[in-house]
Amino acid sequence: MDWIEELRVLPGVLYAMVLGGVIGLERELKDRPAGFRTHMLVAGTAALLLGLGRLVLEDGRHSSAALQIDPLRLVEAMVAGVSFIGAGTIFASRSGERVQGITTAASLLMVAAIGITVGLRYHLLGFAITLLTLAVLGLLRVIERRAKPRLERDGNA
Repeated sequence: MDWIEELRVLPGVLYAMVLGGVIGLERELKDRPAGFRTHMLVAGTAALLLGLGRLVLEDGRHSSAALQIDPLRLVEAMVAGVSFIGAGTIFASRSGERVQGITTAASLLMVAAIGITVGLRYHLLGFAITLLTLAVLGLLRVIERRAKPRLERDGNA
């Protein structure tokens, strides 16, 4: 395998890290358990693993040995790993009345999906999903805050 082929994975990893970092910055500014660097690393790891899968597949095409690789297994492994990390961000109060960190855990899973998307070279889709995720984390939070007092007042909370 040519080293130039290996270097072609880097821009996708960097791009995924930037997109993950944008979402991580939003979490960091809200002082959540997993922030800027964690989200960058999760997105970059996902893109790197998919890029490596592509390289292994390409390398196998030029070899005489039969090589079988299932990209979905890479995705499954990433989802399992990120779910483990995400579980570490979820905390319950001692009384059990309040659970925190679920949105951050979900955002980690989303940046892994964004990294996978970029790793599969769907750059525009990765960018669009990043914007949608920011809208969910930011805009919908404003709507949620406005609706919550009404629900509590009406006895629906």
